[in-house]
Amino acid sequence: MTVPAGEVVAGSVLHAGRLITQIENGRPQARPVLRALAPYCGRAQLVGVTGPPGAGKSTLAAALIRHLRGQGRTVGVIAVDPSSPFTGGALLGDRDRMAEAAGGDPGVFIRSVASRGASGGLAAAVNDTVDVMDAMGKDVVLIETVGVGQGEFDIARIAHTVVLVLVPGYGDALQAMKAGITEIADVVAVNKGDAPGADQTAKDLAAQGFERTGPDGAERWKVPVLTVSALRGEGVAELAAAVDEHHAFTGATAWRAAAERARGRSRFTAFVADRLRGELLKAAEETLGDTRPADPYGAAEAYVGALLNAHRTLSADIPGTEQK
Repeated sequence: MTVPAGEVVAGSVLHAGRLITQIENGRPQARPVLRALAPYCGRAQLVGVTGPPGAGKSTLAAALIRHLRGQGRTVGVIAVDPSSPFTGGALLGDRDRMAEAAGGDPGVFIRSVASRGASGGLAAAVNDTVDVMDAMGKDVVLIETVGVGQGEFDIARIAHTVVLVLVPGYGDALQAMKAGITEIADVVAVNKGDAPGADQTAKDLAAQGFERTGPDGAERWKVPVLTVSALRGEGVAELAAAVDEHHAFTGATAWRAAAERARGRSRFTAFVADRLRGELLKAAEETLGDTRPADPYGAAEAYVGALLNAHRTLSADIPGTEQK
């Protein structure tokens, strides 16, 4: 059943939930709805929350939800959960924790998405889910990822601002630096600020002088390091202000426009790859029939070559793109 795009734009949680389920399951009926939602996207502030397991990301996200709702802003939350290798199901503990903070507030829409083994814990459906929440009119969309790892660079292709959550002590901080994850952090939050060593950890991290460089190389963002206690709600207002400051900074420079173009290109190639994979594999099987090629590598090269030649004969004018 096709979900009415108008119901999603009107903010219907029921219809948005159905659409996200179709997206996760790769249902073709979701595609025209996403196209219909495209004109309503691009307004939400996208905030990624990442960090090692046990850093308190979900508790911090819950605290941010309460703070943002106190400001009158509506919130969408995508909790990317690790999948069972056997069932593909998501662990819902994080969503339950944040749902408790939301308290049934209609201004908050929380959705748990199974990573299904995607690189960095980011499901292929996350970008589309972001668009659904954006089209619903959510002012801020929080994206909480599984944990620190090289693949977490994926979140930088989605979020406007990446918040790296660490805890007192050097273990997680060193792990993050070794993994290079600090290179994508726009704001660093040392959580559990009431624990011993929290202030010292924040000072040591701040002394590293983390900076982000804009796409034109001219603009630099000095990454702030803040101490927060998500459980007590301490420092959450300052963290939200730092996120808003970064968002305003990127919007006033070439940074965000370049990031949006990169996200658009990445999504285009992902859409094309997803759409063509099944069709081409099916066509390849039909081409081979019941035969078994003596040289499968040569046959594959010849088949791909024929496809590329056919592609070159097509017009370069692709509907929906701007030629430059």
